[in-house]
Amino acid sequence: MIPSDVDETLDAGPVTEAVTGLALRKARAVAGRVGVGVVLAADTVVVIDGIVLGKPAGPEEAREMLARLRGRQHEVITGVAAVDAGTGRVASTAAVSRVLMAAYPDATIAAYVASGSPFDKAGGYAIQDLDGGLVDGVIGSYTNVVGLPLEATRRLLEDVGVVSERRA
Repeated sequence: MIPSDVDETLDAGPVTEAVTGLALRKARAVAGRVGVGVVLAADTVVVIDGIVLGKPAGPEEAREMLARLRGRQHEVITGVAAVDAGTGRVASTAAVSRVLMAAYPDATIAAYVASGSPFDKAGGYAIQDLDGGLVDGVIGSYTNVVGLPLEATRRLLEDVGVVSERRA
């Protein structure tokens, strides 16, 4: 994995387009350094009540995010981009999943935040943490919520010529 070192501030406008644009900026930055090969980049955000939740900056923000999400639905949006460094071919897309969070108690939030797990995750949680106990259900791509929408990623890699189309 090669960090892109780009500013991760989202552009103004629709969140789906902004997240996809950020993934594309990341992929292009790395492709410009490697010179050959296909670079895949992604970025994920959580959106609730029209508010974009990235990674929490600290324990208090993590607690606030988890309390806001508790017992409610939100969207997980992942922008994915592939850039062929040699040819310049580009493909990008976004995956959107809806997640229903469990009605977990304050004690679960406190223990989860104390574990340090929320700090590198959009929305302050990972669906697989606590044996899935934070989440009641997913509508859409489960792998998107885990971190990389595999179905969309395969299509992107087909678009840039890395993998062949599936045969029936």
